[in-house]
Amino acid sequence: MSAMTTPKLNKPFSMIREFHLADWFTLANAVCGTGALFAMMTYLQTSDVKHVYFACGLVLAAAVFDVLDGRIARWRQKSSAMGRELDSLADVISFGVAPALIAYGCGMQGLYDRIVLAGFVACGVSRLARYNITAEALSDGGDKVKYFEGTPIPTSLLLVMVMFWAATQGALGESLWFGKVMIGGYTLHPLVLLFAVSGSLMVSRIRFPKF
Repeated sequence: MSAMTTPKLNKPFSMIREFHLADWFTLANAVCGTGALFAMMTYLQTSDVKHVYFACGLVLAAAVFDVLDGRIARWRQKSSAMGRELDSLADVISFGVAPALIAYGCGMQGLYDRIVLAGFVACGVSRLARYNITAEALSDGGDKVKYFEGTPIPTSLLLVMVMFWAATQGALGESLWFGKVMIGGYTLHPLVLLFAVSGSLMVSRIRFPKF
């Protein structure tokens, strides 16, 4: 019986050594988004509104890191395919899943609400995938994208700020702005339609200049 060969193991942390400075800021974006998810789950357990504030603040922090990672990559003139993928995955968490969970925690928990929020996340994922495969074409051969097709997923920060404002006004749960409507025995909160509009704009072909 022939001896079995053992595959050569990579050195510990070899992948981490490949990270550029900008990639650490991208990971900070993902960590903030994950923290926002934890904060909203804590709110659902405790009903302490301060956790809604924490969640919204962490999404804002994620947006700051998202801006910084791009600026640092251009400043150091170091970017990679892995960095682009990291950025997309972090954005899905911070600007797709986190805003949807914040909305759910704030009271958009009806069946139609959940369908809209799931659709919003799906639109965000699709928007990022399209951007990744078209970024080179959109840059016209240069180093920087000239315009966006569809709104960038970080624009969902505006929705998060609406939720933050609602929280400061006590407009959560049964007090959610615009109330609720029953359709076929299931609940829809009209406020969730903001997420439907945002998702639709993300997957649209409308061109938005990048400043």
